[in-house]
Amino acid sequence: MGVANPSESLYGASRVELYRCKSCSNVTRFPRYNDPMKLLETRKGRCGEWANCFTLYCRAFGYESRLILDFTDHVWTECFSPYLERWMHLDPCEGIYDNPLLYEKGWNKSLSYVIAISRDGVHDVTKRYTRKWHEVLSRRVITTEPSLAKIISELTRECRKNFLSEIRLKLDDRDKSEAVELERKLLSNDDASISLPGRQSGDKEWRVSRSEFGSDDHCALSSSSCPVRKCVDEHVTKIYNAFFPIIYQLVEQESGKLGATEILETFRRILVNLRNSPFRTRRTTLKFLSTNLLFCKMLPHLGQLFDALSLKIELGVDGTTDICIASDPVQTSVALPVVFHALDDLIDNLNFCEKLKKESLFWPLVKLNRICSGFVLASGEELPFGVATSAFDGTRMSKWEEPNGATGCWIIYKAFDNQMHELVAYELMSANDAPERDPMDWIIEGSEDGGSSWNILDKQTSQKFDKRFHRKTFEVKSSSFLANSFRIRFLAVRDVKSTSRFQIGSIDLYARTDSAPSMK
Repeated sequence: MGVANPSESLYGASRVELYRCKSCSNVTRFPRYNDPMKLLETRKGRCGEWANCFTLYCRAFGYESRLILDFTDHVWTECFSPYLERWMHLDPCEGIYDNPLLYEKGWNKSLSYVIAISRDGVHDVTKRYTRKWHEVLSRRVITTEPSLAKIISELTRECRKNFLSEIRLKLDDRDKSEAVELERKLLSNDDASISLPGRQSGDKEWRVSRSEFGSDDHCALSSSSCPVRKCVDEHVTKIYNAFFPIIYQLVEQESGKLGATEILETFRRILVNLRNSPFRTRRTTLKFLSTNLLFCKMLPHLGQLFDALSLKIELGVDGTTDICIASDPVQTSVALPVVFHALDDLIDNLNFCEKLKKESLFWPLVKLNRICSGFVLASGEELPFGVATSAFDGTRMSKWEEPNGATGCWIIYKAFDNQMHELVAYELMSANDAPERDPMDWIIEGSEDGGSSWNILDKQTSQKFDKRFHRKTFEVKSSSFLANSFRIRFLAVRDVKSTSRFQIGSIDLYARTDSAPSMK
């Protein structure tokens, strides 16, 4: 252990770890910063730093959040869900949420004290994370239970002393509800059929030494039994559909390749200004409308895309035209990366077009009626950065990664509410790096009975992605087959000799649509 220097102390580094290389004797300093803004710069840390940054993000997005300190050496986050009317467990290190028994049941932890720390108080939430309260109680020997309750109550009272009385009453009522919930959880039966993974983060040897690898004999960084995950991607489908009237108008107005590119790049600059403005009050003024006639003519046809981004057009008091948040700022923040990447793809496609003509409408037409909001199950996934749903989130910033998928892996997409779809096309995009992990051979299948039986819809061999983020679209020749589940079996990667891993940047499934979206 070392002493923090002035520059480290400035950002809350109360302690510094020192590491000496056994070969060259060089010393590396590892300050344990408490300032989350500094952590966004260093991008280094263990669970404490992860939880610190993640809690900052949660608060920035408007969620009531608190840090959870486990006295047996771990830190995570809880957020209050207005929808569920309760606190939710969120572990950013593990990429797991709302599974509070993860540590006791998955990691085999012998818990003692689990304390929630927030701006409005301190709470003992140990009972949320155990079903072995009597065993836990025997390890709680720092002080007596009445003394602990008194200390926590005094700390909470001190935190709330300057709050308005109505806020204090609201918080007190919520505390009482939480106490009832914790007692009820403690008495509920543990579902033995639910299998929770051992610790995924950290070096294998370190996890084994702590006996926190659970039942995973290989201590793999991946989850061998990937859970069913829900895709939150309706905004992606809305954005793709919203591009159709835009491109239709570009063709109808005979904008030409250069004019169309100018309009799209102008729109992109507007979105950049919105992205750089404050999260809750995003707003940008269109100062150039009087000079950019091409964009003026296109503006009325952007309404559907603005709706998909939760944006609206407002006229300012001084006659200016503004674009600003329409309702939910979170929806806008989630949707902006998707529209940026879709715009970049469209601009790239236009650059390859010799002439903007109706035949080039294949790009938006094939993207109509993208299937969304389904459930995903995969043969495996990388935690926390390569989860299966990353294949369906519409951005280049994530990917699905299967650590053992080079010679074979699969992913199943089950349609929302068992809706039946006729698949007419699908699109794959290469991930950000490691071209040797790109898929080369695969089979896509459909099931009309939820996965009991499968029918081959398309098969591809010796495919090659020419660059990173390269999208390839494939039409499905097998027509009239209705399915509520789709499975892609990836048979081999580009260079199976050099890697054991598989990765894909995105997967989009497109169903037949009887009518085109509105042109207005």
